[in-house]
Amino acid sequence: MEKIAVIYWSQSGNTEAMANAVAEGAREAGAETVLLHVSGTSAADAAGYSKLALGCPAMGAEVLEEAEFEPFFMELEPQLGGRKVALFGSYGWGDGQWMRDWTKRTDDAGANVLGGEGLIINETPDEDGLAKCRALGKSLAAF
Repeated sequence: MEKIAVIYWSQSGNTEAMANAVAEGAREAGAETVLLHVSGTSAADAAGYSKLALGCPAMGAEVLEEAEFEPFFMELEPQLGGRKVALFGSYGWGDGQWMRDWTKRTDDAGANVLGGEGLIINETPDEDGLAKCRALGKSLAAF
């Protein structure tokens, strides 16, 4: 059985709620899944999983969080070739440019990005948003 790591960073709890729902969906689909805050793992550890769900909200001028998540992702990027990856995050402004940029970086690193794009939710995910997150987890399990 393939193992999935759901790795996230969250400031307000919105992306954390999304991460919990993604992990729940993957587990419901029968996947062995671990949920990790980015501060509790390393790029080397992340590379040990066959599938990754990575979550980070839009920060500043629509960029990944710069103190913890961006350095983690920069270290992980060269190890993404051929790996199956789902991306997700919340935002409060802008139009999702951070996710388009992140998806391109992930794709350029040779990863297989689930659905070709990431899942974004404005502010706090409602039940419909959480259902989309669970569906993302289920899709990653089957991907």
